[in-house]
Amino acid sequence: MRGSGRGSGQRSGSSFTAKAAVAVLLAALGDWLFYGQWIGATLGAFALAWTIALFLALPSLRRRGAALFATAAAILFAAVLIDNPSILAWGLFWTASSSAALLSRARFGDAVSWSMRLLLHIGFGTVRLFADLFRFVRVRGPRRGRGRGPSLAALASMLALPVVGGLVFLALFASANPLIADVLNRIVIPSPVASLPHLVVFGFVLLGAWPAFRPHPWATGMRYRPLSLEGIAPSFPVATIALSLLVFNAVFALENALDVVFLWSGARLPGTITMADYAHRGAAVLMGTALLAGLFVLTVLRPGSASARNPLVRLLVALWIAQTLLLVASCILRTLDYVGSYSLTVTRIAALGWMVLVGIGLVLICWRLLTGRSAAWLINANALFAALMLAAGAAVDLSEVAATWNVRHAREAGGTGQPIDLCYLHQQGAPALPALIEFESRVTDADLRDRVRAVREDVMASVADAQSDWHAWTWRGARRLAQAQAALGPNPAHSAPAKWGRGCNGSVLPSPPVGEGGRSEATEG
Repeated sequence: MRGSGRGSGQRSGSSFTAKAAVAVLLAALGDWLFYGQWIGATLGAFALAWTIALFLALPSLRRRGAALFATAAAILFAAVLIDNPSILAWGLFWTASSSAALLSRARFGDAVSWSMRLLLHIGFGTVRLFADLFRFVRVRGPRRGRGRGPSLAALASMLALPVVGGLVFLALFASANPLIADVLNRIVIPSPVASLPHLVVFGFVLLGAWPAFRPHPWATGMRYRPLSLEGIAPSFPVATIALSLLVFNAVFALENALDVVFLWSGARLPGTITMADYAHRGAAVLMGTALLAGLFVLTVLRPGSASARNPLVRLLVALWIAQTLLLVASCILRTLDYVGSYSLTVTRIAALGWMVLVGIGLVLICWRLLTGRSAAWLINANALFAALMLAAGAAVDLSEVAATWNVRHAREAGGTGQPIDLCYLHQQGAPALPALIEFESRVTDADLRDRVRAVREDVMASVADAQSDWHAWTWRGARRLAQAQAALGPNPAHSAPAKWGRGCNGSVLPSPPVGEGGRSEATEG
């Protein structure tokens, strides 16, 4: 029994040392990659190194299928970060890598309880780091038995003679050998003040990485309890629920009938109400109505209850969910009409994605009621679709999608949309470069083409500058720059000179106002 305990203690100590060494190396890598540098594909390379370190340092991770699945997801998001770094992609990577670490010790359960576990993982990871640091540096008393490590004082006395003696002999050899002296003279000991910013970055990275290698027991030990609405959701008689569903269906039918007649068919509206007023008003309110409908079905109609088993109630619920889906489709059409009247932005793409998720959630709620699925199944199914939507948003450059749509529908290029907003394209930067090149080739007005060309030159110069630094280099940026150079050819046209610079839309800025004495204000003072 003693031998077994000693072996277990040795394995535990070696495991802690290995994890600490890997975490320190990861923090040093982060300092080398990110201190004072732009962030590009280096963020993805760091994420990939983080995932490999987790895989090597956590043996239990390699033995659990769910943890391996999360590790594969982390590698996928690390590849997305190499291609095109973004906050969304990094958030998804962190979620996947942290889940891999936690799944090596805990079961998943459902998305709500797992979110709570991740919050505990964030909140108490810092506490675990400082606790482990205190454990590592504390001075222990004299050894009173096996299994107690050497104290710092004993370690210092053991190293004093070889270190001091080695330095003395090295100094003697340096005085006798000019080659050794020259090497020692080249050694520059960094100033503690100059090293302080590096230590801050090192500590910040270590603070973020440590919980993955040493999750807090409160995060891994949280007991999973299946979600249940029993005792929380109100209970109503079957007649009340059936009558409510009849009223709700009638009210929803009125709104959907008006949408079908005027929004979908384009019939003439009465009075002074315009289609823009009808289409652009109330999309957020209607989406809130759809969410309220889903919440009602979720809380009042529990699978297995008397109301859920009633054939009339089931029919009315299915009809109401179908009407709610039509309402969501009308909201999507309103948003698309709004985009057609104005322009497409990343925010509006996200809004459309949110509406699609609400529609999927309504279908899942109805399916859960009709098939008797559990609350955990409903939550996990919704979380899965949300994760897929977020992953698609991280992999696809939504700014490039918006810029391309706006260019192809711009009124100046023969489209039916609004006039192009060059300031918005300029603000998008690199993602707008292909759209700017396409727009430049389609514009016929000479003044507008010159302004587009000026914006394109500025954006392309910033892309080329970023790609010239390996820290800021990204795979997508390299492809985008190569495609732009191929499209423009070896001798691209240049914009007209602008002495006082240009605005965000490429327009030539006027000369500064002339002050007293005939001198411009830009040259005074």
